[in-house]
Amino acid sequence: MAHRRLKSFLIAAFACTLVGCGGGGGSSGASAGSPATTTTTTAGVPGAPTIGTVTAGDGSATVAFTAPASNGGAAITSYTATCTASGSLVATGASSPIMVTGLTNGVTYSCSVTASNSVGKSSASAAVSVTPIVASGTSTASVLCTNAGTYTGTFGAAGTLTSNWQWSCSATARSLTANGLPNHAVGTFPNPGNPNTIAVQTVNFSATVSPFKGTANRTLGGPAGILAVSLAGVKFDPGTAGSCPGSMTTTADCNLANGNDVWRLEALGQKTFNFGVDGNNAHVQPGGAYHYHGIPEGLLANAGATDANRKMVLIGWAADGYPVYARYCYSNAMDASSPLKVCTGSYALDSAPDAGRPSVALAPLGSFVSDWNYVAGSGDLDDCNGRTGVTPEFPRGIYYYMATDTYPFFSRCLKGN
Repeated sequence: MAHRRLKSFLIAAFACTLVGCGGGGGSSGASAGSPATTTTTTAGVPGAPTIGTVTAGDGSATVAFTAPASNGGAAITSYTATCTASGSLVATGASSPIMVTGLTNGVTYSCSVTASNSVGKSSASAAVSVTPIVASGTSTASVLCTNAGTYTGTFGAAGTLTSNWQWSCSATARSLTANGLPNHAVGTFPNPGNPNTIAVQTVNFSATVSPFKGTANRTLGGPAGILAVSLAGVKFDPGTAGSCPGSMTTTADCNLANGNDVWRLEALGQKTFNFGVDGNNAHVQPGGAYHYHGIPEGLLANAGATDANRKMVLIGWAADGYPVYARYCYSNAMDASSPLKVCTGSYALDSAPDAGRPSVALAPLGSFVSDWNYVAGSGDLDDCNGRTGVTPEFPRGIYYYMATDTYPFFSRCLKGN
């Protein structure tokens, strides 16, 4: 009998440890100090945005949308617009609209948009079809048509010289006369990598004030003609006359001044071959012409454009009539209120050397033009280092080229006729 009573007591005591037993007076429920019950809500992905109008542009589509009704319990961090035909091109942004570039004119694309938060990406919105179009001419005749000036400075071994430039516009053309000297300080010329002395040039340049994008890229520069000029009349010529043979056994086998071999050298983005460029990414041709291979740092300094004080600065005009800007562009190409960012090119460096290429031990990847390949959507710009968007001078938008810190540093081709 005592054994049964002990067994019943132990069972009751064990039950108390599981569910708790009431205190004195027959009360029941949790004892003082027991933790309160907490309800935890787990965040999920956002709902799908609602797509609006998709506007066709020149090689682009601008996708408008509204935010989803639910953010999934976590703040939306970005939106991604995707336009698909035979392949897909994407662009991201913090808000509507988002411009997707690198599209082929005349091809119909299906565009949609997704939202992302810290958990993940939403399902896609409904899709809207769009067919990019070739843009009609956009007049530039109201911008910097009466720009003229002079600058006196020391130009290396050439001593003190005065640069001068004069722009004018007619009903059809923008014209320049200049002496080819920059409007900023330059490096030391001659130097070990560049044996040439700066000399006064005769620069005559003309471009249409109604640029119109064609269906095929044009290649200019070097003997093919002036690609673009700065506002002070200094030409942009990013290619070099240097080359190396595939059979090279030493860098001395390369000709940096007048090469005729297949493997064309780059002046910027590599440290093996010294082309004697100064702090303006420029040097001097044998005839004394000072010219830029990339961002003309002196021009940005003149404009007060720095990372602490970002400005979208018009630095020149291309031979097809489109404007040229340097380094900074709007995060959203069509939104002048979006933050300015450092614009990047859309070229990727090869992961392995091309067949027949000189050894990377002698010429590291990045030394040659062929080491780089265009990857649409990998940066901000197209294959000619340009894009369509708004600028301070063109608030309704225009196609423009960029001088960048990344390859190709400056346009190697022109989109306009």
